[in-house]
Amino acid sequence: MSPSETSGFVDSARTPEARGIEIVTDAERHGRARDLFAVWAAPNISVLNLTVGATLTTMGLEIWQSILISVASGLLWILPGIVSISGPAAGTSGSVIQRAIYGIRGNKVVIAFYGWFISGIFLALNWVASSFMGAELLSRWGWMSKPVALVLVTVVVAAITVLVAIFGHGLILRAFSVITVGLLVIFLVASGFIAVDIDWGFSQPEPLRGVALWSAVTIGFAIQASTPLSFSNSADMARYLPRDTKPWAIVAATALGGAIPGTVFFIVGIYLATIVPAESLDLGIEYALLDLIPVWLAPIFVLGVITTTIALNGMTTYTASMAFQSIGVPIRRIPSALIIGVLGTALTLFLVNATSLLSAVNLMLQLLILISAPTIAVYVADIIVRRNRYDGPGLFIENPTGPFWFHDGWSLAGMTSVIVGAVLGSLFMTTEVFTGPVAASMGLIDLSVPIALVASASLYILFAGGGVQRQCATLPAEKVQDQTKSVSIQGVTP
Repeated sequence: MSPSETSGFVDSARTPEARGIEIVTDAERHGRARDLFAVWAAPNISVLNLTVGATLTTMGLEIWQSILISVASGLLWILPGIVSISGPAAGTSGSVIQRAIYGIRGNKVVIAFYGWFISGIFLALNWVASSFMGAELLSRWGWMSKPVALVLVTVVVAAITVLVAIFGHGLILRAFSVITVGLLVIFLVASGFIAVDIDWGFSQPEPLRGVALWSAVTIGFAIQASTPLSFSNSADMARYLPRDTKPWAIVAATALGGAIPGTVFFIVGIYLATIVPAESLDLGIEYALLDLIPVWLAPIFVLGVITTTIALNGMTTYTASMAFQSIGVPIRRIPSALIIGVLGTALTLFLVNATSLLSAVNLMLQLLILISAPTIAVYVADIIVRRNRYDGPGLFIENPTGPFWFHDGWSLAGMTSVIVGAVLGSLFMTTEVFTGPVAASMGLIDLSVPIALVASASLYILFAGGGVQRQCATLPAEKVQDQTKSVSIQGVTP
């Protein structure tokens, strides 16, 4: 596919987005960095975060301990923030940019698994929440049986989600600002009615101590950290920005947009778990909330749940459709979005009939760390080492003459870094179905997140750092623009 195939394309909320992974030319660039705040806030004003937050309380942690964990996990949003600046630098999707990390062929393997198939799993996990709530409300009203309602709600929500992905960037950029405000109002009103019942002085009957405490702290952190670590698609939403947009502004808008609402809703979930019976959490705390709010507010609240699910999954479907293109499948972005939507719908229908929401969410989020943590770590490392200088046209040369062919299409440095990082992370992981040997020897303390992040990034810098810098030194000045001249991220200036 030619990098300039859609030259002249207009990014509009009123028409489907024909552009896929093709490079956004300078003439087509538009927008401001602050627009990204709402893009990331809308999908993170999520009731699924309430369920994840409630998990910490049910694990035996005190309220203050759970809040500290939520704040700490929110700091990891700096990583998607850094990843986002590669979008304007290269002018294309992150699924293409990562060819510079893994090689042309190696990237196809990584993106085929993580950028496409795993996206379908994320779609299902989020659709399950809205399906449970929508079906419960319809069954309470006596409109239909719950099994039928589950299928109906899933299909309708999936169809609207795919429609959002089809209209793409223009719709997401413009609609999510309104959605953010609307969702915030709905959930604040609902929280106000529930707040009077919360046990604000709650303390665990049997406080955790010693190894048991640290096990719960680290497992809880791993579950919550998986959310920001999974958003390595942030470059896709930023790629239309002008090249001269300040990198620090892009980082701030992306990171704050995800971290602020995400952390707030984690904390609300922590408190809600003090009044919701533990057995009710098996279907997700949002399911039990229908009994805690006024009858007139229930349909509005469910509408909010469905809307935030559509916002999150619409973005996921949108970026996954480009991932399909980047692995070499000769398909346009819109048909690709339809395919990922069908995959996610099928997985959702399986989950709503086979398992509880809480166990499915927690298990999947933990296991996906073994993929998301290493991949986002090497992505950030590459941006820093490369000083965010990407040869956009060179990313589309898929033969030995291109700059990212490496060893027969594979970057040994990139592939080795993520594989070793994932293996090391698994040794320190604790889940319901799998416990790494090192974690077991430490009393089920889960250090999978820091180990995978640090190991993958360090190995990539060690193996690829020199080569990346030499490669960047040969780039003609007119082909790329160094966007890191004024970047200072957490005190580190590339």
